[in-house]
Amino acid sequence: MRNSRNFLALALVPLIAACATPIPQSSTSGQPDTGRTPPPRTVTVPPTNPRPVTRDGFIAPRVMAVAGLEFVIGSRASQLEQIFGPARLDVLEGDARKLQFAGEQCVLDVYLYPLRPGAEPTATYVDARRSSDALDVDRAACAKALRR
Repeated sequence: MRNSRNFLALALVPLIAACATPIPQSSTSGQPDTGRTPPPRTVTVPPTNPRPVTRDGFIAPRVMAVAGLEFVIGSRASQLEQIFGPARLDVLEGDARKLQFAGEQCVLDVYLYPLRPGAEPTATYVDARRSSDALDVDRAACAKALRR
């Protein structure tokens, strides 16, 4: 029994040593490897157009513009429930809100955000998927299918 423990311990030594041994970096430039670390490459990131932030930290949401969703985008929660009926799911998180409407054909998630500080949240983004397997579907077609 003692010999098998010793053998196991000795068998693990090369594996542990391999973990601690640095692997030499190969040169991909075709020049011989001198062992020196190449200088870091500079990557230029294109500038972004950040959304404006007010003094109190409010960030205005981006509003989706998809043809066929004009009757959804910009609507308040009460208006959406008039269009689709009671929401299956109503999630509040901070000043944001998500309403989920479902039917046999699809599930529609509508995200509502205030457009300015203190304003009532309105629909700014819509996502849709099939009820059967959750694959993405056309948002406008789903909204029209669920419309009362």
